[in-house]
Amino acid sequence: MKTTQIPLLNPAEFDDYVFDTLVWKNTQRPFFNQFHVIRLEDYKKHLIIPQPPHRRSVTFFVFLTKGILERRKALTKYQIKAGSFFFLPAFQITSLDTLSDDAEGFYCHFSADIFSNSPYKTEFLQPFSFLQLTGYPIVEVGNEQSTPFVQLFNRLLQINKTLTSDQFGLLASYLNTIFWEANQFVKPNEKPIGNAAVRMTERFKAALSLHIYEKHTVSEFAELLSVSPNHLHKCVKAVTGKSAHDLLDEMRVLEAKVLLKQSGLSIADIAFKIGKLDPSDFSRFFKAETGQTPKEYRHSAY
Repeated sequence: MKTTQIPLLNPAEFDDYVFDTLVWKNTQRPFFNQFHVIRLEDYKKHLIIPQPPHRRSVTFFVFLTKGILERRKALTKYQIKAGSFFFLPAFQITSLDTLSDDAEGFYCHFSADIFSNSPYKTEFLQPFSFLQLTGYPIVEVGNEQSTPFVQLFNRLLQINKTLTSDQFGLLASYLNTIFWEANQFVKPNEKPIGNAAVRMTERFKAALSLHIYEKHTVSEFAELLSVSPNHLHKCVKAVTGKSAHDLLDEMRVLEAKVLLKQSGLSIADIAFKIGKLDPSDFSRFFKAETGQTPKEYRHSAY
């Protein structure tokens, strides 16, 4: 799938989409599209929760030191507890479902731009499974091991106050340290997770996320995964209680929500893009799944 086909939110566009006030509009952030770090407790009260599903142009991660939050990576919801990271690479669909009142920690995002003039090139991200589109996004560090990470984040907060492009190499160095430190807590025996049915279901979810614009039937995805449609269905059913068709429909709805909110595409174009559906068929399908017509969802607050 070509990423040029995908509508993305640049960080500067987050304000209207993620926050319920314009408080951030008055803040000078000249390099906000390239890098930003902030304490969760400094902005959580301004968040729209739950957030509509969306795609971002930057990689971001959250390190929670207190409380609980729930985020989605494509079709899967994850609960992040204190002492844990949640990583999400650019181009992946995400949403924030819940954030506890006592939540504390750090949020950070970055683009590939900061690596262009540093010893670290974007390829250095490849060893880290949690930064890949198909990787498991949570790294559990534990509260007792959190201090070094908190110190690194505090240093990034200091740098961010007077950030210049000449400091991108310094930022890349600190990010590199955070990722290698976090990588120590990735458990090899958790990759691949579960039994064969679980692994096949996770592969199917990843394929849906990557190829939803190109492939429109379960049979096409089964061929991509080198299994029969019947075997794929049995695996998905055993793990989720849903059919492979159900997950395909859920991914279509998720993509449609992103396109309705983040693009100016017509409803007819969106219908074609997610499965060559007739616009009227798409409208009926979308309302049956969400309780709203595509037009109602596009103009709703969420």
